[in-house]
Amino acid sequence: MVHHSDLQKMDVLNQIKKRTILLGGNRKLRIYGQLNCASGKRMKADNRVFFKNEQEAIHLGYRPCGHCMREAYGKWKNGTL
Repeated sequence: MVHHSDLQKMDVLNQIKKRTILLGGNRKLRIYGQLNCASGKRMKADNRVFFKNEQEAIHLGYRPCGHCMREAYGKWKNGTL
């Protein structure tokens, strides 16, 4: 997990381009989702974190976003994730 506040804008863009960052999350709400999610784009940069994959986010106790990851969210909600 990488905190957005620890990176410069160009570092974030380069890591997204290199695909070392695939998901974003909200540190306070402990939710992760796709980088193009409208809900994720509205969050404060201080709360934003990045993950290299879904397993990392789940391992750290984050849940899927109900907007951009509906299928994974449904599994999480039903306790099958």
